[in-house]
Amino acid sequence: MPALYLGHGAPPLLDDRRWTGELARWASDLPRPRAVLIVSAHWESAPLTVGATRSGTPLTYDFYGFPERYYRMTYPSPGAPELAARVRAMMPDTEPVADEPDYGLDHGAYVPLMVMYPEADVPVLQMSMPSLDPQRLFDLGTRLRPLRDEGVLVIGSGFLTHGLPFLTDWRTDAAPPGWSREFDLWAAEALDRGAVDELMDFRHAAPGMPYAHPTTEHFAPLFVTLGAASDPEQVPDTAIDGYFMGLAKRSVQLA
Repeated sequence: MPALYLGHGAPPLLDDRRWTGELARWASDLPRPRAVLIVSAHWESAPLTVGATRSGTPLTYDFYGFPERYYRMTYPSPGAPELAARVRAMMPDTEPVADEPDYGLDHGAYVPLMVMYPEADVPVLQMSMPSLDPQRLFDLGTRLRPLRDEGVLVIGSGFLTHGLPFLTDWRTDAAPPGWSREFDLWAAEALDRGAVDELMDFRHAAPGMPYAHPTTEHFAPLFVTLGAASDPEQVPDTAIDGYFMGLAKRSVQLA
Protein backbone atom coordinates (compact mmCIF):
# COMPACT_ATOMS: atom_id res chain seq x y z
CA MET A 1 0.00 0.00 0.00
CA PRO A 2 1.17 3.57 -0.57
CA ALA A 3 1.34 6.28 2.07
CA LEU A 4 -0.81 9.38 1.59
CA TYR A 5 -0.90 12.99 2.72
CA LEU A 6 -4.22 14.62 1.91
CA GLY A 7 -6.11 17.83 2.52
CA HIS A 8 -9.31 17.00 4.35
CA GLY A 9 -11.10 20.33 4.66
CA ALA A 10 -14.11 21.10 6.81
CA PRO A 11 -17.37 19.17 6.31
CA PRO A 12 -18.65 21.63 3.64
CA LEU A 13 -15.84 20.40 1.40
CA LEU A 14 -18.06 17.36 0.89
CA ASP A 15 -20.31 19.65 -1.17
CA ASP A 16 -17.48 20.60 -3.55
CA ARG A 17 -18.00 18.34 -6.55
CA ARG A 18 -14.58 18.96 -8.02
CA TRP A 19 -12.72 18.07 -4.83
CA THR A 20 -14.84 15.03 -4.04
CA GLY A 21 -14.49 13.84 -7.63
CA GLU A 22 -10.71 14.12 -7.43
CA LEU A 23 -10.61 12.29 -4.11
CA ALA A 24 -12.96 9.53 -5.27
CA ARG A 25 -10.92 8.95 -8.42
CA TRP A 26 -7.73 8.82 -6.37
CA ALA A 27 -9.22 6.21 -4.05
CA SER A 28 -10.48 4.13 -6.96
CA ASP A 29 -6.92 3.90 -8.32
CA LEU A 30 -5.52 2.64 -5.00
CA PRO A 31 -5.28 -1.02 -4.04
CA ARG A 32 -8.10 -2.05 -1.73
CA PRO A 33 -6.76 -1.66 1.84
CA ARG A 34 -7.24 -4.25 4.56
CA ALA A 35 -7.49 -1.35 7.01
CA VAL A 36 -6.78 2.37 7.25
CA LEU A 37 -4.53 4.00 9.84
CA ILE A 38 -5.13 7.74 9.82
CA VAL A 39 -3.41 10.61 11.64
CA SER A 40 -5.50 13.78 11.68
CA ALA A 41 -4.43 17.36 12.27
CA HIS A 42 -7.29 17.61 14.73
CA TRP A 43 -6.03 15.16 17.31
CA GLU A 44 -2.96 16.07 19.29
CA SER A 45 -2.59 13.91 22.37
CA ALA A 46 0.41 12.72 24.34
CA PRO A 47 1.29 9.98 24.88
CA LEU A 48 0.54 8.47 21.49
CA THR A 49 -3.11 7.47 21.64
CA VAL A 50 -5.34 5.23 19.55
CA GLY A 51 -9.02 6.05 19.23
CA ALA A 52 -12.03 3.81 19.55
CA THR A 53 -11.36 0.33 18.21
CA ARG A 54 -14.91 -0.95 18.51
CA SER A 55 -17.48 -0.61 15.76
CA GLY A 56 -20.33 1.83 16.28
CA THR A 57 -18.48 4.54 18.21
CA PRO A 58 -20.10 7.91 17.34
CA LEU A 59 -18.13 10.40 15.30
CA THR A 60 -16.39 13.34 16.95
CA TYR A 61 -18.03 16.53 15.63
CA ASP A 62 -15.08 18.79 16.36
CA PHE A 63 -16.34 21.93 14.63
CA TYR A 64 -18.70 24.78 15.36
CA GLY A 65 -21.16 27.02 13.58
CA PHE A 66 -22.05 24.75 10.67
CA PRO A 67 -25.58 23.79 9.50
CA GLU A 68 -27.25 21.07 11.53
CA ARG A 69 -26.99 18.49 8.75
CA TYR A 70 -23.24 18.25 9.23
CA TYR A 71 -23.81 17.10 12.82
CA ARG A 72 -26.06 14.29 11.62
CA MET A 73 -23.47 12.66 9.38
CA THR A 74 -22.50 9.11 10.23
CA TYR A 75 -19.65 6.90 9.13
CA PRO A 76 -20.06 3.46 10.76
CA SER A 77 -16.72 1.97 9.71
CA PRO A 78 -15.64 -1.24 11.46
CA GLY A 79 -13.25 -0.90 14.36
CA ALA A 80 -9.68 -2.13 14.05
CA PRO A 81 -8.61 -3.67 17.39
CA GLU A 82 -6.07 -5.97 15.70
CA LEU A 83 -4.43 -2.99 14.04
CA ALA A 84 -4.34 -1.14 17.36
CA ALA A 85 -2.57 -4.11 18.95
CA ARG A 86 -0.10 -4.19 16.06
CA VAL A 87 0.65 -0.46 16.47
CA ARG A 88 1.33 -0.99 20.18
CA ALA A 89 3.71 -3.82 19.41
CA MET A 90 5.65 -1.69 16.94
CA MET A 91 6.41 1.08 19.42
CA PRO A 92 9.48 1.11 21.65
CA ASP A 93 9.27 1.51 25.42
CA THR A 94 9.99 5.22 24.94
CA GLU A 95 6.75 5.61 22.93
CA PRO A 96 3.94 4.30 25.13
CA VAL A 97 0.51 3.92 23.55
CA ALA A 98 -2.67 4.97 25.36
CA ASP A 99 -6.30 4.15 24.57
CA GLU A 100 -9.18 6.59 24.17
CA PRO A 101 -12.14 4.25 23.66
CA ASP A 102 -14.71 7.04 23.31
CA TYR A 103 -12.79 9.08 20.72
CA GLY A 104 -14.68 8.51 17.50
CA LEU A 105 -13.26 9.58 14.16
CA ASP A 106 -12.94 13.37 13.92
CA HIS A 107 -13.63 15.35 10.76
CA GLY A 108 -10.00 15.17 9.67
CA ALA A 109 -10.55 11.42 9.37
CA TYR A 110 -14.14 10.81 8.40
CA VAL A 111 -14.60 13.66 5.88
CA PRO A 112 -12.08 12.24 3.37
CA LEU A 113 -13.00 8.64 4.17
CA MET A 114 -16.67 9.32 3.41
CA VAL A 115 -15.56 10.11 -0.14
CA MET A 116 -12.84 7.48 -0.49
CA TYR A 117 -14.74 4.54 1.01
CA PRO A 118 -18.38 5.64 1.08
CA GLU A 119 -19.66 2.20 2.08
CA ALA A 120 -17.78 2.51 5.39
CA ASP A 121 -16.68 -1.10 4.99
CA VAL A 122 -12.95 -0.70 5.63
CA PRO A 123 -11.75 -0.94 9.26
CA VAL A 124 -10.33 2.40 10.42
CA LEU A 125 -8.01 3.24 13.31
CA GLN A 126 -7.27 6.86 14.17
CA MET A 127 -4.04 7.66 15.98
CA SER A 128 -3.08 10.90 17.69
CA MET A 129 -0.05 13.05 17.07
CA PRO A 130 1.91 12.92 20.35
CA SER A 131 3.96 15.93 19.26
CA LEU A 132 4.18 18.45 16.43
CA ASP A 133 7.94 17.97 16.17
CA PRO A 134 8.66 16.97 12.55
CA GLN A 135 11.49 14.57 13.41
CA ARG A 136 9.47 12.74 16.02
CA LEU A 137 6.53 12.36 13.63
CA PHE A 138 8.86 11.20 10.86
CA ASP A 139 10.32 8.57 13.20
CA LEU A 140 6.80 7.49 14.13
CA GLY A 141 5.96 7.05 10.46
CA THR A 142 9.13 5.02 9.95
CA ARG A 143 8.02 2.59 12.66
CA LEU A 144 4.64 2.27 10.97
CA ARG A 145 6.15 1.56 7.55
CA PRO A 146 5.87 -2.27 7.78
CA LEU A 147 2.10 -1.96 8.06
CA ARG A 148 1.95 -1.03 4.40
CA ASP A 149 3.17 -4.51 3.45
CA GLU A 150 0.32 -5.87 5.55
CA GLY A 151 -2.33 -4.09 3.49
CA VAL A 152 -2.75 -1.04 5.73
CA LEU A 153 -3.22 2.35 4.09
CA VAL A 154 -1.35 4.98 6.15
CA ILE A 155 -2.84 8.47 5.79
CA GLY A 156 -1.67 11.79 7.14
CA SER A 157 -4.64 14.16 6.99
CA GLY A 158 -4.12 17.92 7.16
CA PHE A 159 -4.08 20.86 4.72
CA LEU A 160 -1.00 22.15 2.93
CA THR A 161 -1.77 25.74 3.89
CA HIS A 162 -4.09 26.67 6.72
CA GLY A 163 -3.88 30.39 7.40
CA LEU A 164 -7.55 30.79 8.23
CA PRO A 165 -7.05 33.95 10.35
CA PHE A 166 -5.56 35.72 7.35
CA LEU A 167 -8.23 34.97 4.75
CA THR A 168 -10.26 37.92 3.51
CA ASP A 169 -12.20 36.24 0.69
CA TRP A 170 -14.25 33.26 1.83
CA ARG A 171 -15.54 32.18 -1.57
CA THR A 172 -14.64 28.59 -2.41
CA ASP A 173 -13.03 29.75 -5.67
CA ALA A 174 -11.18 32.70 -4.14
CA ALA A 175 -7.75 33.45 -5.55
CA PRO A 176 -5.02 32.18 -3.20
CA PRO A 177 -3.25 34.85 -1.15
CA GLY A 178 0.42 35.27 -1.96
CA TRP A 179 1.54 33.49 1.20
CA SER A 180 -0.60 30.45 0.34
CA ARG A 181 0.62 30.17 -3.23
CA GLU A 182 4.26 30.73 -2.24
CA PHE A 183 4.19 28.08 0.47
CA ASP A 184 2.38 25.61 -1.79
CA LEU A 185 4.89 26.00 -4.62
CA TRP A 186 7.82 25.79 -2.19
CA ALA A 187 6.48 22.58 -0.63
CA ALA A 188 5.81 21.02 -4.04
CA GLU A 189 9.34 21.81 -5.20
CA ALA A 190 10.90 20.56 -1.96
CA LEU A 191 8.92 17.30 -2.18
CA ASP A 192 10.02 16.81 -5.77
CA ARG A 193 13.67 17.24 -4.71
CA GLY A 194 13.27 14.88 -1.77
CA ALA A 195 14.40 17.70 0.52
CA VAL A 196 13.09 16.19 3.74
CA ASP A 197 15.41 18.26 5.94
CA GLU A 198 14.16 21.49 4.32
CA LEU A 199 10.55 20.42 4.79
CA MET A 200 11.25 19.73 8.46
CA ASP A 201 12.67 23.25 8.76
CA PHE A 202 9.58 24.78 7.13
CA ARG A 203 9.08 27.32 9.92
CA HIS A 204 12.30 29.02 8.87
CA ALA A 205 12.85 27.83 5.29
CA ALA A 206 9.43 28.27 3.71
CA PRO A 207 8.10 31.48 2.18
CA GLY A 208 4.68 32.52 3.37
CA MET A 209 5.36 31.70 7.01
CA PRO A 210 3.88 32.20 9.53
CA TYR A 211 0.76 33.11 7.54
CA ALA A 212 0.53 29.75 5.78
CA HIS A 213 0.61 27.95 9.14
CA PRO A 214 0.09 30.22 12.17
CA THR A 215 -0.22 26.91 13.99
CA THR A 216 1.43 23.88 12.45
CA GLU A 217 -0.89 20.95 13.14
CA HIS A 218 -2.20 20.82 9.55
CA PHE A 219 1.27 20.46 8.04
CA ALA A 220 2.53 18.06 10.69
CA PRO A 221 0.80 14.88 9.39
CA LEU A 222 2.96 15.12 6.27
CA PHE A 223 5.93 13.95 8.32
CA VAL A 224 4.17 10.75 9.36
CA THR A 225 3.51 10.10 5.66
CA LEU A 226 7.13 10.81 4.70
CA GLY A 227 8.39 8.51 7.43
CA ALA A 228 6.08 5.72 6.30
CA ALA A 229 7.25 6.00 2.67
CA SER A 230 9.60 3.36 1.29
CA ASP A 231 11.92 6.17 0.22
CA PRO A 232 11.06 9.57 1.75
CA GLU A 233 13.22 11.27 -0.90
CA GLN A 234 11.30 9.86 -3.86
CA VAL A 235 9.29 12.19 -6.09
CA PRO A 236 5.70 11.84 -4.90
CA ASP A 237 2.68 11.54 -7.14
CA THR A 238 0.51 14.63 -6.80
CA ALA A 239 -3.06 13.37 -6.73
CA ILE A 240 -4.80 16.70 -6.04
CA ASP A 241 -3.66 20.29 -6.31
CA GLY A 242 -5.26 23.70 -6.53
CA TYR A 243 -6.94 25.80 -3.86
CA PHE A 244 -10.12 25.93 -1.80
CA MET A 245 -10.96 29.33 -0.30
CA GLY A 246 -7.40 30.24 -1.25
CA LEU A 247 -5.87 27.42 0.81
CA ALA A 248 -3.67 24.83 -0.91
CA LYS A 249 -5.30 21.40 -1.01
CA ARG A 250 -2.24 19.67 -2.52
CA SER A 251 -2.38 15.96 -1.72
CA VAL A 252 0.35 13.45 -2.51
CA GLN A 253 1.04 9.74 -2.66
CA LEU A 254 4.34 8.02 -1.91
CA ALA A 255 5.23 4.41 -2.60
